[in-house]
Amino acid sequence: MEKETRDPVGAGARPLRRDAELNRRRIMQAAREVFAVRGLQATLNDVAHHAGLGVGTVYRKFPDKETLAVAVFTGELDEIAEMARAALAEGDAFVALAGFLEGALERAAHNRGLRELMRLGEFGGEGFARARREIAGHCESLVDSARVQGALRDGVTAADIAPIAAMIDAVLALPESGSAALWRRYLAIILDGLRARPQGQSPLPVPAPGGGA
Repeated sequence: MEKETRDPVGAGARPLRRDAELNRRRIMQAAREVFAVRGLQATLNDVAHHAGLGVGTVYRKFPDKETLAVAVFTGELDEIAEMARAALAEGDAFVALAGFLEGALERAAHNRGLRELMRLGEFGGEGFARARREIAGHCESLVDSARVQGALRDGVTAADIAPIAAMIDAVLALPESGSAALWRRYLAIILDGLRARPQGQSPLPVPAPGGGA
């Protein structure tokens, strides 16, 4: 009877690959949670501890904190971009725009790392830049649709969306911003100012070239 042969390397390869993928998922989930609470000052040691793994395991997957942050927050922005894309299917474009802003800012309100990262501007390579472009493009479509439907006051453009988010970010940075009602209050005031009124509104000031006053 022919003796059965075994390939110990091949037999062990699949379990090792599965373990490696499970570890990567644990690291990514732990990093999302740690960065959300502690911000970008969190270390790979913090992530490893939260994941219940050795720091060497984390370094084998992600050679430095920036690489891990890019992976985590590209995923975060992809999810926000999907929220914006889904909003395009709403019939009322102003309601869709308002709902998207509230949903995106809700995520930011609970994610210190995301807020810190968005203040940095360009960050993290092509995947991160692509997600930001997708969000900006969907927001532009929402603003254009709201204008066509007559729901948006004259003079508002897609370029106003990022400064609006920055204003709410400033509210979130206030010491008393622990109350969820505070940033929602100011978002409601801003949205009310964006809505068109039947009786008309004063023209918006035109921004000076270069963004000056």
